Amino acid sequence: MVSPALVDPTTVRATAAEAWLRGYPILRNYRTLYAQALDDADPAYVGGFGVFRHHPPPSAPDAATPRTATLRPPPPGAGFVDHELATSSAWLDLRAEPWVLSVPADDRYHVLPVHELDAVYAGFVGARVTGPEAGDHLVAGPDWRGEPPPGVRSVIRTATRLVGIVARTHLTGPEPAEVAAMEAVRQQYRLRPLHEYAGTPAPHPAPDPVWPVWRDEVTDTVEFFAFLDFLLGFFPLPSPRHPAAVPLPPAEADLRGRLTDLGIDGRGEFEPAALPLDVRGELERGIADARARLEREAAARPDARGLAGTREQTGADHLRQALGARLGPYDLPAEEVWCGAWTADSEGHRPPSASERDYTIRFAPGALPPARFSWSAALYELPDRRPVDNTLDRYAIGDRTPGLVHDRDGGLTIHVRHKRPADSEHSANWLPAPDGPFTVVLRLRGPEAAALDGRWRLPPLTPR
Repeated sequence: MVSPALVDPTTVRATAAEAWLRGYPILRNYRTLYAQALDDADPAYVGGFGVFRHHPPPSAPDAATPRTATLRPPPPGAGFVDHELATSSAWLDLRAEPWVLSVPADDRYHVLPVHELDAVYAGFVGARVTGPEAGDHLVAGPDWRGEPPPGVRSVIRTATRLVGIVARTHLTGPEPAEVAAMEAVRQQYRLRPLHEYAGTPAPHPAPDPVWPVWRDEVTDTVEFFAFLDFLLGFFPLPSPRHPAAVPLPPAEADLRGRLTDLGIDGRGEFEPAALPLDVRGELERGIADARARLEREAAARPDARGLAGTREQTGADHLRQALGARLGPYDLPAEEVWCGAWTADSEGHRPPSASERDYTIRFAPGALPPARFSWSAALYELPDRRPVDNTLDRYAIGDRTPGLVHDRDGGLTIHVRHKRPADSEHSANWLPAPDGPFTVVLRLRGPEAAALDGRWRLPPLTPR
């Protein structure tokens, strides 16, 4: 029942707008969860909870199709796809007990980030945080009060009872032997419920909820709040009943209190049709306000860089979280993979175009991209953000590219142009461009502090 204190239309509208932004990443994440973990008829289904599905490497050749057929442009709203990272997806239901995530020893860059129901990161397993060694890592939800068993190397505590993993494993090249080596690593990613890992009796299973069937139009209607009410039940606030719950910012608790006054309290019983007409109308206006604000902010940003992060980083910045879900769902935070982009050349041409000029990118001696694990510069044709078909089958160039030729002074020059250079040294460092507009995205996997704090900057994209 709606509290009389919140019948004031202005209050309802403002609360609805704030709640829509807060709930947007939660519902977007549920859309993916529903397809991957609940709907066994969906092509994206991974097999339910506690199962990894390893997706085909985007940069690996397909014997049945041309190479570029596997290098599709990203869907609308997504960022520039990193074709050197193969992804694996899994979902965990933490209500009954924690799960153990196990990884093999591996020197290549890899990361298995655990994101919560609102897509905020709870923790990371992988090269940067836990190192190259094999290990077992516990993922525990807000209801668990136990102690990790012997052998567990790290514990990730989550604020939500449902979490997801979008793992990335570095693929250094499209050669069959490299693809096979990468696949051998991924096949050793393992998920086990805690009782199976510890050899203890299984706990009583959590009740199977009536999962609401996802429909894309939900986000534009008052039914949005019925979905949010259901999903908040997996996102408890800290209390004597849930002492292990991750503390949330005060602004989050304040919003949750106002939502409770509206009948959106996490019990999954909110019924929009039972609302007074004036309250329902103000909820609809609040949704329209929030959606318009999100679209304005999204249009003003070139990409999703700087939006992803942990709860300590994002706090109660609900707009930032919503923008991340809108522009770059499941993007990694900058300390994991730092991204920079050449969107204009040194003479101000925006975007640069290889139909009219050739370009170079020169990293001066001692100023190569500062990355702990690897770096690469990937070129994308605009506006489709599609990799460029070329005779070398080269879609990125970086420290793992065989045959690169360094300058005599120790620097490195990359040649960005449409036609292959006649000079053999230039050809070795050629990053093929389309006969038209493009952008180049530089990625540092495991960036050094100089990149994160701005001491190291992108060199110019210089016309020749």
